[in-house]
Amino acid sequence: MNKRPEIEEIKARFPESYVRDEEFRGDISIVVRKERIFDIFKFLKEDENFLYDYLVDITCIDYLKLNEIERFAVVYHLYTHKNNSRIRIKALVPEKDTVISSVCSLWKGANWMEREVFDLFGIEFIGHPDLSRILTPDDFIGHPLRKDYPLKGRGERENFKVVK
Repeated sequence: MNKRPEIEEIKARFPESYVRDEEFRGDISIVVRKERIFDIFKFLKEDENFLYDYLVDITCIDYLKLNEIERFAVVYHLYTHKNNSRIRIKALVPEKDTVISSVCSLWKGANWMEREVFDLFGIEFIGHPDLSRILTPDDFIGHPLRKDYPLKGRGERENFKVVK
């Protein structure tokens, strides 16, 4: 089976970043290391052959004990109107260095999505214009979507400050 051109181009242009590619039911994912993520996205957005002009979503996966290369993966879903095509990029983020470059300067819509991932998973986005919590209070301790976060919480429900 022929690989999608995006895969071949990323392998050729960013060989130190490419880890693997996956396909499931026609959807492709490219797994990369985080160090050149901004350059990869700039290329996918600006190259005339691809023009991924729409950032659909940013989320995160906490692999915790699933024997993945790194604990976290920041997952980006992109769409190109020119080619009516979607792609998923998974950037691996180690537990000991939970920082990755922001893509807000490429897609303004990344602002809130990156803040959500920061708030719920604790991934810091370098270069983000206002990396602050968005779903939990400013004084909240921890990141509730990490798999090692207690299922019943740490007592925040009982101590949650309600504004009246």
